Amino acid sequence: MMQFFQHKLRLPSYPAGYHLITDQVEAAIPEIKSIKVGFLQVFIQHTSAALTINENADPTVRKDFQTFVNELIPESYPRFIHTAEGPDDMPAHIKASFFDTSLQIPISGGKLNMGIWQGIYLCEFRRNPSRRNLVLTAFGN
Repeated sequence: MMQFFQHKLRLPSYPAGYHLITDQVEAAIPEIKSIKVGFLQVFIQHTSAALTINENADPTVRKDFQTFVNELIPESYPRFIHTAEGPDDMPAHIKASFFDTSLQIPISGGKLNMGIWQGIYLCEFRRNPSRRNLVLTAFGN
C-alpha cells in the first residue's frame, strides 16, 4: 500500500553560499525508514534560494560553486531594474532559477538512495537571508 508523509522544515538563516542540509532533511522526515521503495521530494518555498545535489565531502566544491555562479551572475550587472530589496535581490532570483525549487530523491530500503559523495545543498543567494522553509514529501511502499 502506498504511503504518503509530509513535513515542513524551517531551516536556520545561512549566509550566502552552498550549505549541506542532508542530515537536517533526513531528521525532519523519519518516516522514510518505513518506505522500502519510493521517493522523497524536497521543495523550497522561496524565489531567492534553491536546492541542488552535489559533492558532500570536500567543502571547496561549495566555495567554487559560489565563486563561479557569482561571476556568472554578478550583482553589478547594470541593467537590472528589480533592485528595491538591494543589489543582491535580482541576481538571487536568477541564480535560483539556474538551480531548482525541488529535488526528487529515491528511497530504497528505508534510506535516501544517493551516491556516496552526494549531499543536498541549500543554495543561499542573499547576503542577509531569512530562515528558509522546505516542504518534504515522502511516498512509496
